[in-house]
Amino acid sequence: MFELQDQHKMIEQAVRQFCEKELIPQIEALDKEEILPYDLIRKMMDSLGLADMVRFSLEKRLEGKEEEDVVKLARQDILVLFIVIKELSRVSPGFAMSWGTSIGLCGQAIISKGTNEQIKEYGIPVMCFDKIGCWALTEPEAGSDAFGAMKSVAKPDGDYYILNGTKTFITNAPYADIMIVYAKIDRGQPKEEQPVHSFILERGMEGLSTGKPFDKMGMRDSPTGEIFMDDVKVPKSMLLGAERDNIRDTAKESLGDERSGLPAMALGIIEKCYEQSLKYARERVQFGRPIGEFQAVQLKLANMYIHLQNVWNIVYRTAWLSKEGKRDFAFTCATKAYCAQVALEVAMDAIMIHGGYGYMREYHLEKLARDAKLLEIGAGTTDINLLTVARLELQK
Repeated sequence: MFELQDQHKMIEQAVRQFCEKELIPQIEALDKEEILPYDLIRKMMDSLGLADMVRFSLEKRLEGKEEEDVVKLARQDILVLFIVIKELSRVSPGFAMSWGTSIGLCGQAIISKGTNEQIKEYGIPVMCFDKIGCWALTEPEAGSDAFGAMKSVAKPDGDYYILNGTKTFITNAPYADIMIVYAKIDRGQPKEEQPVHSFILERGMEGLSTGKPFDKMGMRDSPTGEIFMDDVKVPKSMLLGAERDNIRDTAKESLGDERSGLPAMALGIIEKCYEQSLKYARERVQFGRPIGEFQAVQLKLANMYIHLQNVWNIVYRTAWLSKEGKRDFAFTCATKAYCAQVALEVAMDAIMIHGGYGYMREYHLEKLARDAKLLEIGAGTTDINLLTVARLELQK
């Protein structure tokens, strides 16, 4: 039976207390982009002891003690990560997005594929949030066709690569210190034969720049922007992994990890919308009785409850697959698509239950609905994920 153990409940409570004390008072300023989320993320990392725990684990790994490998530790209880994402997403999915992208995509890519030197210099600072990380695959003309239409290139030049290209819709890009960037290595072969590899870039490198944060519909507390590379001279020591590796597969693994984290984000949105709607339906009186006594409201609440239980089970099963070291890409894509769709549906139903009040910022539901929409777009659109599921199943 899937259920939270005592240590999970303690973490859940600790993160919720942090959100109530530190995050909720800053939501309006974050959503209006008057402040950035990063100092508050560092405060969370310190107050929950996450930074010290990660630093200790990684330093032990560098000493050659494989049993302390943070990747193995994370696999053993990735449910902890999902609980943190869920709790943050009850209040601010964007805040969860900035934290998760820096650590889960950029940091995880470095510690799982990097050399000891790369882990020490770049991986540990990102995983401990001493530095902000981003993960850059998407390009202006290569959204769903991320690899085939990729135009970013890296040309070998002695002990360096010369990188040129543009990345867009990159979480944390406007303020990232460390960037994982994907590009095709151009040795003169046809474009379709050029291998895709990832590079570690550091803010301040000549020719590397970022644009201003995009003005977005939702996730406004998670800065998103572009990365520009104009003859960036990158030492070969900053190539992430050996050039012979099939980095397309590595990138797809990272995409799978990104999609695996989105159900936890959807869970936070659904859980908060359901709890708030249930409370409102009991207290709001119309025509002389609570609106929860009307069948139209009851049907919406029942539908919310079904989605809540389904998404909880998906999060549990995803954590179990990770713990067992198993990958099921069809399941990952299918559940990402489902959870994204129902998170938006539940948020919109919560607004309807609250009526005019649900449309007001005061009730926080309109923000959750705006943020939920990105779940259908980011990490592969719903259509792309569903098509991937169909193709994988048809190949069996």
